[in-house]
Formats: sequence, structure tokens, C-alpha cells
Amino acid sequence: MQTGNFFKLTALCAALGASVAANAAPVFDANVTNNVIMGNGITNGGFTVNTAGGVEVALRARERHDLASDAPTNVTGSNGNGTYNQNAGEPAGFGGAGQNRARWNFDWSINTTASGLNLGRFTYRLGMDFDPSVNTNFQTFDLINVAFADHSFGNNSTAQSAGVEAANAAGYSALVTSSALVQNSWNLDFFDTLPFVFNPLANGNYSFFLEAISAQGFVTRTDIEVIVGTGAVPEPGSLALIGLALAGLAVSRRRA
Repeated sequence: MQTGNFFKLTALCAALGASVAANAAPVFDANVTNNVIMGNGITNGGFTVNTAGGVEVALRARERHDLASDAPTNVTGSNGNGTYNQNAGEPAGFGGAGQNRARWNFDWSINTTASGLNLGRFTYRLGMDFDPSVNTNFQTFDLINVAFADHSFGNNSTAQSAGVEAANAAGYSALVTSSALVQNSWNLDFFDTLPFVFNPLANGNYSFFLEAISAQGFVTRTDIEVIVGTGAVPEPGSLALIGLALAGLAVSRRRA
């Protein structure tokens, strides 16, 4: 190996190692700091949380509405390891005609209080997987540094469900630069545009990630997987590999 390539590889490995080290300890089934400040009646808990550099990022899945009462629920279906079980299907009347709303949402939270900086001092990347198979098809974007959104803003003294939502673009910009806590609850159907197609009736596995980045680089990241219904069915190629592995195991046992 040429010396120059060796040092490039060494530097890349060091950078990847630093990134992993900064994000190596997610906390499962956790509360976010300080409260769930969005919506009405939505409680804390069940989040997959990661914190580094004074920035806390968190994700969870949650059943959106109770089918009988149509009231918000706090059923996360957490398995305690960053995976969440949710039901396939589309609640009757939920979302309106021509919409494909799932029974579950993914909730996210960002808190920069411990960094001493406001939300606007960082950039962010949300990844939403639209492929129900074991593969992924991520739609990604910065969910904070946009012109206008209906996020709930606050700080570490904001009470449950008491977040503030902007009325216009100017108000939104002001909240981004004056707040350290922001949250929202989204359905994949909100972002269902080609090539990102979503079917709420399908069983599958959907991955999500949320990252925070400073001017100096990567800060922290959290990841979850939502298992909908019976989950993804392995593709024929994957089944063939499983079959080969089992066959190899059988031969190994016979030789032993």
C-alpha cells in the first residue's frame, strides 16, 4: 500500500472510530429531557435516546389513535432495544379521502440545552425509510433548518403539551434561534411522494435515524426500527442464503 493511501485510510478509520465512540451508548425506553411538549395528552417514555456534545436526539414509534375512541395513545410497542412493534392498517376516517395514514407515527425530539447553544446553531438530518422489505429507501432532510414547520418549541421548563408553534415563517425562524427543545410527531404518509411510496396496509420493517451536526462535524445520532404487522418477508435471495447456511450447518454436524 502506498504511504499516502495508508495515512488516508488511517485518518478515515480514526474519524469513523470517533463517530462511533461519540454515539456508542443509546438509552432505550427512556424519557426525553424535559417533557413531551407537543400535542395533547402525549406522555413521555419509550424513546430511544442518544446524547453527545450536549445534544440529545430521540426517536420512538407510537400508535397514533385508539381505534375505538379516536383519542391519542401512548402505546409505543417498544422491545427495549430500539425496535418497536406497531400494527399495520389504516384507521377508518383517519387522514381523509385519498390519504394513506398509518395507525402509527414516529415521534422525534431534539434538545440542545446542555450544549449552551440554541437549536439554530446546529444542522440536522432525519432519515425515513420507505421500503417495507429488509432493504432501505431513505428520504433525508434537515427537519429544523427549513422555512416554516409546525414543530413544538420550548425549553427545559416547558410543561407537558405546552410547546409553542409558530404562526408564520418569521415566527418560526425566531423560535429556532431562541429555543433549545423541539419536537414533533409525524406519519410517513406526510412525505409520501414519488419515489417514496408508502402503503399503511403492508407488513414491513421501517428504519429511522436522526443526527445532529455542528460546524465542527458529527455530534450525535439515534436510530430505531419499526416492525409493522408481521414484519418484512425475506427476499428470495436472502432465503437462499439462509438455506445454504442451514445446509452447511447440517454437514458440519454430520462431520462432527
